[in-house]
Amino acid sequence: METIDLISLRNYSRRTGQPTHPELLDARPLEHVNRIEIDEEHITIEFNEKTSRYYNTNEITHREWVHKYNDDPVFVAAIGRVIELARKHLKEMPENVACPPGCAECCSGYEPFVSKSDVQRIADHLGMSYEETLRRYVVERPSADGYHVGWLRKVGDDIADQCVFLMGSRSGRYYCGIYPARPNDCRDFTPIGCDDVDTSLPHKSSFKVGPAFQPKRRNGRRNGRRL
Repeated sequence: METIDLISLRNYSRRTGQPTHPELLDARPLEHVNRIEIDEEHITIEFNEKTSRYYNTNEITHREWVHKYNDDPVFVAAIGRVIELARKHLKEMPENVACPPGCAECCSGYEPFVSKSDVQRIADHLGMSYEETLRRYVVERPSADGYHVGWLRKVGDDIADQCVFLMGSRSGRYYCGIYPARPNDCRDFTPIGCDDVDTSLPHKSSFKVGPAFQPKRRNGRRNGRRL
């Protein structure tokens, strides 16, 4: 390997008149590829990532190879094949296009952040004041820009507990008790790429959603029942 590299360097120097130095040639193997990026002119490969761990920080280094492939017919043809494969797979659908009815796995172990407007929307939906809604249903955590005010509470202190607004008896029968007023963080959630979907639930199933969430009133009643 070293002989071939040295011959290549000598031939390059002879052909171009530019001096070359063997000690500047990195002949280590390209292994453990982390990322490949292709644009209209270059292919960039990040590889051989190394993490050095310290008590208070991590140092992450990697090697990077950049090649202007437009001048290389072999690379142009290879990348052309990648593009053709991408065209073939362009319209393939992901596994989880929509949530199976009643799943609500994201309502456990996931703490949606809420903004001031989210709290106000929930307050209006429940017929409560902003201050009381914030106190009852939000774990407050101030943000630097003042936009987010915290995240929705759960029924317990465990991160895996259910959202306080989740209704229903079991997986396949769960539903959001404040769905029309749910936070934007919940509205933006998509099951595409989600690993927490309850795969045992059929997508074609359906069930009748029960009553909406009703806040506990001062008389100790909810949904017309004494608690």
